Amino acid sequence: MERTIRVLLVDDHTLFRSGIKALLQKQPGIEVVGEAGDGLEGVKRAKSLKPDVVLLDLHMPGISGREAVQLIVEEAPEAHVMMLTVSEDAKDLLDTLRAGAQGYLLKNIDANFLIDAVRRAAEGEAVMSAQMTAKLMQNVRDAQHPAPAAADHERLTPREREILVFLTKGASNKEIARALDLAESTVKIHIQGILKKLGMTSRVQAAVYAVEHDLVPKN
Repeated sequence: MERTIRVLLVDDHTLFRSGIKALLQKQPGIEVVGEAGDGLEGVKRAKSLKPDVVLLDLHMPGISGREAVQLIVEEAPEAHVMMLTVSEDAKDLLDTLRAGAQGYLLKNIDANFLIDAVRRAAEGEAVMSAQMTAKLMQNVRDAQHPAPAAADHERLTPREREILVFLTKGASNKEIARALDLAESTVKIHIQGILKKLGMTSRVQAAVYAVEHDLVPKN
């Protein structure tokens, strides 16, 4: 029997929360275990409820979305935080990802994408709306970065480098496995190896690192 994915909703719009809750509660294996109307309350509820996934709005009264992400990551490290927002600003995207968010979704996504994103997030995958993935990579490429102090990526195997490129495209484990003719379990092991060698905790951080260090072929 598959475990139930426990979800916490943090958004200051009650009607929006109600709609998302109604949608998710209809899905087998997903349970909305709590709601909060601001970031600080969201942090408290994440700590007490220990959800698998937190859907977090960016702009709410009180603490900022970035601060909320940082606190949730500290107080409930087992929770996977995904931003669910209207903001398409690249700075908001980068700030929250660097703070520890695992994904960044726009509120205009369709219902099936959201449901799939929750399931993927619970498995530790990074999920972003397609337009935000492209914006993230372009923003990182356009920025000026100092030379790396240590070439951690030189420790990566050829297969790990190959998979790292897929991560910059926002590909899921299933998509990577299909493209490389590998088992999904093998892909997961490779990704764990990538994160360990780079000293990172999320696929998104690894993707940003790859672009910053010119590990992605220019098309």
